Amino acid sequence: MYAYIKGVLDIKTNGYVVVETGGIGYKIFMSLKSIENLGEVGNTVKVYTHYYVREDNISLYGFTSNDELRMFELLLSVSGIGAKSAIAMLSEISPSSFALAVISNDVSKLVKIPGIGNKTAARIVLELKDKLKTEEALTASEETITAIKEDNKNGEVIAALQVLGYTRKEIDKALEKIDIDSTALEDAIKQALKLLQTL
Repeated sequence: MYAYIKGVLDIKTNGYVVVETGGIGYKIFMSLKSIENLGEVGNTVKVYTHYYVREDNISLYGFTSNDELRMFELLLSVSGIGAKSAIAMLSEISPSSFALAVISNDVSKLVKIPGIGNKTAARIVLELKDKLKTEEALTASEETITAIKEDNKNGEVIAALQVLGYTRKEIDKALEKIDIDSTALEDAIKQALKLLQTL
């Protein structure tokens, strides 16, 4: 419903902010890391939003980048993970680290996040890797799946970015500008994410 809200940062607390625009103050729940990234009260800010609707709850959740928003929406799709848990995870792990953990089956990285046990971490990896293979928007090509199996760094970068919702066409365009072979895997993902923000 709302792609983003741009306005003046009016209130800043531990769990949410209020952004005023057009005479309306929007209460937006955010991770602690994102709240800090917004800067001082009085700043003009742009917050990407997710309109969260449940029978007993209608809320706005906010993010400082589209990558955080994509990660949040992916987490919501995992059975047993609600909005509060997803926001808490965003305070502890970056989208690039999260995508890498999913692609590499690194459950140990996910269980370091407070409130995430072994079973939940395993479910996140299982369900999101499955989405990578089955959902049209996140479909990995046979070439990508083969590359991952063969521990091909380029394939792993592509797959990690697909986990975050980018199309193969967008990814290929970004990777043209990165020297994958001489760059560490997570650094390559981070560089690609920066480039994808500008496409």
